[in-house]
Amino acid sequence: MTSWRKSVWTPAGLVLLLVGMCVPVCVEVPPGNQAVQGRNMTLACVSCMKREEVVAITTVKWFYQPDGGEESLIYEYSGGQTKEQKGTMQGRLLWNGSRDLQDMSITIVNVTLNDSGLYTCNVTRILHFEAHNHMDKKEVRIQLKVTEEASEDFTSVLSEIMMYILLAFLTLWLLVEIVYCYRKISKADEVTQESVSDYLAIAPENKESCSVPVEE
Repeated sequence: MTSWRKSVWTPAGLVLLLVGMCVPVCVEVPPGNQAVQGRNMTLACVSCMKREEVVAITTVKWFYQPDGGEESLIYEYSGGQTKEQKGTMQGRLLWNGSRDLQDMSITIVNVTLNDSGLYTCNVTRILHFEAHNHMDKKEVRIQLKVTEEASEDFTSVLSEIMMYILLAFLTLWLLVEIVYCYRKISKADEVTQESVSDYLAIAPENKESCSVPVEE
């Protein structure tokens, strides 16, 4: 009876374990601050909820402050609705937020040089507990720099150099192996030819004496 129960509950336990492993994990990553003119740029704003089972109302506001200018509201998310404010970026902002509102990123379409500046993501959550409501706020700042061309990353350049060095080493090693095998085969052929020449140089009577006698 005990073995039967184990055989029934073991697959169930494995299923529960796999389901638990499939639960998405929220990871807060540092946002990028380099953009290229004419391309799209995603401004990352991630705020992980510590208590996902708690009902929460989330409000997100994106602000933009150009270099030497004043800060202004450019995008807002509230009550499941998004609102793009009037300005130079109107019509070029896309909401990239996740369904669980732990990722509240936006994308700037067709970035221009004038889009450089300070971007601020303000996240306000009102968590509804049984006894009280708790307000949680977070702010993410991104100092964006837009360039005309993509700058070379030192890490990518170093990786490319290492790749070429590895290819050169493998090519040299292959050539050495080919030369070694060629010399080894040539030496084996020389030994074979010398053996054949020595055999042909033996007198006919010596060849007959070297033959193995056949017993009757």
